[in-house]
Amino acid sequence: MATSDSPLKRTPLYELHRELGARMTPFAGYEMPVEFRGVVEEHLTVRSKAGLFDVSHMGEFLVEGPEAEAYLQKLTPNDVSRLAIGQAQYSALTTDKGTFVDDLLVSRTGESRFLLVVNASNIEKDIAWMESRRPSGARLVNESERYALLALQGPEAEAVLRPLTEIDLGAMKYYRFAEGKVLGEPATVSRTGYTGEDGFEILIDASRGEKVARALFERGALPIGLAARDTLRLEAKMALYGNDIDLDHTVLEADLEWIVKWQKGDFIGREALARQKEKGVARKLVGFEMVDRGIARHGYPVVAGGAPADFVTSGSFAPFLKKNIGLAYLPAAHCLPGSEIEVEIRGRRAKAVVVPTPFYKREKK
Repeated sequence: MATSDSPLKRTPLYELHRELGARMTPFAGYEMPVEFRGVVEEHLTVRSKAGLFDVSHMGEFLVEGPEAEAYLQKLTPNDVSRLAIGQAQYSALTTDKGTFVDDLLVSRTGESRFLLVVNASNIEKDIAWMESRRPSGARLVNESERYALLALQGPEAEAVLRPLTEIDLGAMKYYRFAEGKVLGEPATVSRTGYTGEDGFEILIDASRGEKVARALFERGALPIGLAARDTLRLEAKMALYGNDIDLDHTVLEADLEWIVKWQKGDFIGREALARQKEKGVARKLVGFEMVDRGIARHGYPVVAGGAPADFVTSGSFAPFLKKNIGLAYLPAAHCLPGSEIEVEIRGRRAKAVVVPTPFYKREKK
């Protein structure tokens, strides 16, 4: 794991980012583009057109072998056995307490072969966790340095990518992927994303990433930085590891029970989660809108029923919704939409109200 003294890594698109005038910032051990033209403009580009994110800093693990499926069934709460070749699922690496080592995507690339995409800041931790629990019949390989990963997001994403690939994008369903070629180069294209919009993620050899990015820009996609990625995922209530999910909060508390497939059998943390479900979850991650003026930032104290409750896990001005929104863990009695809470903003208590989530949901075609 990178420390403050470690040199920052650079993705295969680093020079292109500098050429495009990106404002760079340290993130998860990498020097990453935080902003190109302004957060609001970039956010609205993804909601209305097509934006391209460099997410090459994310980690990719190969898991294969006769025990690969059973291994991942034990490590994750979702049901890996239900994945067909060409299908992916959102899941987690869970602790014995049912909390998060990390959240991740699991894709079945073969009968006994899987690709995992994990958070950049957790690559070394995840590998150590998985390796310590790996059976002899499963092989685990960290392939993070091998790939560039590009996320093309927005309502025009399919139109932008279609001329550059032989893959039938129109036939690809959500959380499906296909192997083929992009600009004549071997690539894997998946219909996933982290923005609440339709879009695709392109996994390609690191040496080919810049070539594909330039072609997508020529087709009309615009570069988008990490700041807009954060506001987009917050509007869609997509959890961020280290803010909304972590080692201290369980999958049920994070309002992610939908990734827990109780009927599949045993997995790490199942017993703790089952006990919590039977007893009733005492706190849950919910969304809120500010009533009073002010933006609720990560770490700001939250008051519910006149008593300290928790802290804001994520909060921002939402550029598309034009509201100040946030997420926080609240006691069960204050989780219903319409419940009034307060957020301490620079020593002042500002009123807010719990609302249904996701805050933003795109219209399906």
